[in-house]
Amino acid sequence: MSNRELNEALQPTDNKHQAEYECALARIEEIFDSKPGTTSGDELESLLRQVEAYEEEAFPIDPPHPGEAIRFRKEQEGAE
Repeated sequence: MSNRELNEALQPTDNKHQAEYECALARIEEIFDSKPGTTSGDELESLLRQVEAYEEEAFPIDPPHPGEAIRFRKEQEGAE
């Protein structure tokens, strides 16, 4: 899959495809150290935004219940 095809496949209306998501993650890993303002840097920025949008949609994280958050924090501090 070319970079252009990957970018098109990950548009918000189409980014429900796990294989394309995994392909995007692999490409991000390949170009992660790209300099801003370069072609690969622009591609990285675009892919990161698209992956973030996909993850927010596909893997939503609900905020914790306040009581659970307090209990967790106390456990982390060693208080019971």
